[in-house]
Amino acid sequence: MRVPFSAWRLLLLAGVLIVVAGLSPAAPATAAAPPIPLQLNKLAPLPGPGAGCRAYFVVSNPGSEAISALDLDLILFGTDGIISGRVTLGIGPLPAGKTVVRLFDLAGTPCDSIGHILLNGVLTCRAGNEAASDAGQEAGSCLDRMTVSSLAKVPLTK
Repeated sequence: MRVPFSAWRLLLLAGVLIVVAGLSPAAPATAAAPPIPLQLNKLAPLPGPGAGCRAYFVVSNPGSEAISALDLDLILFGTDGIISGRVTLGIGPLPAGKTVVRLFDLAGTPCDSIGHILLNGVLTCRAGNEAASDAGQEAGSCLDRMTVSSLAKVPLTK
């Protein structure tokens, strides 16, 4: 029995596709960068009248690479919901696989006047020894990786 020419082409094409599919290595799976948890642990009044508030943050770097610089843009809201201030916090460096506590003094801001803190953005984020020019490219991905929580009475949101 003779197979028409067009059928041979179809069989040949099917065979080539099967062989190519069998020989092609699967695309390597890219591991997603682990989240960077940021927790507002507590707020405590600074000593002295009208001195302000001390914020205690717990931040983890569960990844296998150190973060050499991590600067956060935070917006403070009053208990009335109106923005009361903006602060930049230098959280880094963060060693790989390590959890650290960072303290920040909010001078002139009483703790009981803070109603809510917003992680507005990541200003700088550099892994390892990356050049400073790469900081802007990394900042967006670091913001995506940030997870926020609060054990204080004041919520921390993103």
